[in-house]
Amino acid sequence: MKITDLLKVEGIDLKGQAGSKKEIIEKMVGLMGKTGALNDEKLFQAAVLKREEEGTTGIGEGIAIPHGKTVAVNEPGLAAMVVKEGTDFEALDNEAVYLLFMIAAPEAADNLHLEVLSRLSTILMDPDFRQKLIEATDEKEFLTLIDKKEHEKFADEAQKETGKGYQILAVTACPTGIAHTYMAAESLENTAKEMGISIKVETDGSGGIKNQLTAEDIKNADCIIVTADKNVELNRFNGKPVIIRKVADGIHKPKELLELALSQKVPVYQGEAQQFENATQEKESIGRKIYKDLMNGVSHMLPFVIGGGILIALAFLFDDYTIDPANFGSNTPLAAFLMTVGGTAFGFMMPVLAGYIAMSIGDRPALAVGFVGGMLANSGGSGFLGALLAGFAAGYLVLGLKKVFAKLPASLEGIKPILLYPFFGILLIGVVIVFVINPPVAAINTWMTDMLNSMGASSKVVLGLVLGGMMAVDMGGPVNKAAYVFGTASLASGQYDIMAAVMVGGMVPPLGIALATTFFKNRFTKKEREAGLANYIMGLSFITEGAIPFASEDPLRVIPSCIVGSALAGGLSMFFGCTLMAPHGGIFVFPVVGNPLWYIVALLAGSAATMMMLGLLKKPQNDVATK
Repeated sequence: MKITDLLKVEGIDLKGQAGSKKEIIEKMVGLMGKTGALNDEKLFQAAVLKREEEGTTGIGEGIAIPHGKTVAVNEPGLAAMVVKEGTDFEALDNEAVYLLFMIAAPEAADNLHLEVLSRLSTILMDPDFRQKLIEATDEKEFLTLIDKKEHEKFADEAQKETGKGYQILAVTACPTGIAHTYMAAESLENTAKEMGISIKVETDGSGGIKNQLTAEDIKNADCIIVTADKNVELNRFNGKPVIIRKVADGIHKPKELLELALSQKVPVYQGEAQQFENATQEKESIGRKIYKDLMNGVSHMLPFVIGGGILIALAFLFDDYTIDPANFGSNTPLAAFLMTVGGTAFGFMMPVLAGYIAMSIGDRPALAVGFVGGMLANSGGSGFLGALLAGFAAGYLVLGLKKVFAKLPASLEGIKPILLYPFFGILLIGVVIVFVINPPVAAINTWMTDMLNSMGASSKVVLGLVLGGMMAVDMGGPVNKAAYVFGTASLASGQYDIMAAVMVGGMVPPLGIALATTFFKNRFTKKEREAGLANYIMGLSFITEGAIPFASEDPLRVIPSCIVGSALAGGLSMFFGCTLMAPHGGIFVFPVVGNPLWYIVALLAGSAATMMMLGLLKKPQNDVATK
C-alpha cells in the first residue's frame, strides 16, 4: 500500500511545536483522529505509548515513526508532523527529531504497519529528500514530494501491484523501423526508470508492432507520448492527454518529454478534429508534413523492395550468362524461379508507395485510390517519381471528396467508403495520372536515365561523393532517406551503380566510429567504447543509425568525420564501377556486388578516413586508460 494512499492533508502538521515525547504523541494522535482512521483516540494513544515502552521509534537521522496496532483503528492511516526547531523523542542517536510519521494499523491488518514502516524507512534514507519535506510550505507540496519519491523508489511495484497500470505510455516509430524506433524506446524507458516513472513503450518497427498498448493500459495512463516520423494510429487515444513529437526527440529529449507528460499541462486529444499546435507538438511545417506522408509510403514499400530486390540479385548470381545473354537472370530453373518471385515482389513497389502516402493523407478511403494511381504511374512510364506524385494526388483527392460528400444526407454515410470514395477516387486519379502526370514525368524519367547513362567517369564520381556524403548527414533522417530513396528508385531504371554508392556510404559512419573506439581508445569514454563494439555489427549490416549516439554527444566532430568518410566511399565505389542490385543487406549481399573486391576497398578507405578524422579531432578523455 502506497504511503500517499494513507496520508491525508488533515493528518499533516507542518508547524509542530517542540515538547515531551508524550506531548508529541498526543498531538499526532489528534491529527490521526482528524483523518477518520480512529474510533477511540485514547485507546490508540495507549497502544502507541505501550509500543514506545518496548523501545523508542526515534530511529535516528532526525526521524521518528511511532505506530500502534489496535482495535481502536477503523482503517489504516498515517499522520505526519514537522518540527522545524527539533524536539526530544529519545531517539537512538540521542539527537533531536524534526520529522515524525505515525502509523495506525487495525488489529486484523497482519503486518501492514511493518510494510508501511519499511516503505517510510526506504524513502527517508535520502537526506536531501528529508530536508525538502521539512522545508515544505504547504500540505500539498509535502504530499507531492512523497508521491514523487515513492514512484522513484517503487516504480515497478507501483505499476504491478496497485493495478493502476503505467503512469506514462509511449509509441515510437520511424520510417524504416530499424534503429530510430528502438533507440527512442530505450531512451524513454531508461530515463523513466531514472525518474521513478512507470512506462510502457510500443514500438512500431520493421517487424511489426511490439509491446502493443492495450485498452486497459490506455485507460489507466496519465499521458501518452508519441514520437514518430510516420503516421501511427492516434484515435485510440481519444480523451487522453497526448504529446506528439518527432522520433528524434524520443532519443535526445526523453527527460523533457517525460516532465511535460507529468506536468498536467498536456491538452486532451480529440481525434482528427483537433489540430495539435500547442506545447505538446511542435508546429508542423508543410515540409515536415510532406516528409511524414512520404515516409509512411516508404516504410511500407521497403519490405517489397528489399525482399524482391535481393531475390532478383540472387537470380543473376545463380544464373549462367553464356546460355542466353539476352535472357540473363532467367536462364536456369533456379534463376527463373528467383526472378519470378523477386520481380513480383518488386512490382508492388510503386503501388504500395503511392497507396500508403495517400492513406497517410486521406486515411483508409485513400488507400485503394493510391494503389491504382501507383500502378498507373508504373505502367505509364513515370516510374518512382510518378508513383510518388500519384500518392499525394490520391490523398488530397480523397480529402476533397470527403468535403464534397459531407453535404450528403446522413443516411448515405455507409455507402461513402464502399462506393463513393472508391468509384470517384479511382476515376479521378486515373484522369490525373494518365493525362496530367505520366506524360511529363515519363519524359523526365527518360531524360534522367539517358543523362545518367551518358555520365562520364568523373561525373559519376561526383554523384557518388554527394550521395555517399548525404547518407552521413543525419544518419537516418530526411537527408539520409532522400539519398536512399534515390538509390532504390534507381534500381527500377537499371542504375545499379547508384545503389552501390548509397549503401557503402551508409555503412561507413558506424564502422568508422567502431574503428576509432578501437584504435583511439583514449578519445572515448568506457561507455562509448562498449557501444563502439556494437557498431561493427550495425555498420556491416548497413544500419547507419548506430552512429547517432556518438553524433548526438559530439556533433561538431563526429558528423563532419562521417560525411567525409561516407563521401569518399561513395565516390570510390563509383570510380571503381561497383554495382549493387539489392537495396539493403550490407555484407550479406556482397556476393551480388559488381566488383566486390574494389567495393570492399571503398568501404575500408571511407571507414579509415572517418576513423583518422575522429582520432585527430576528438580530445582525450580524462577517465580513459590508454592501454
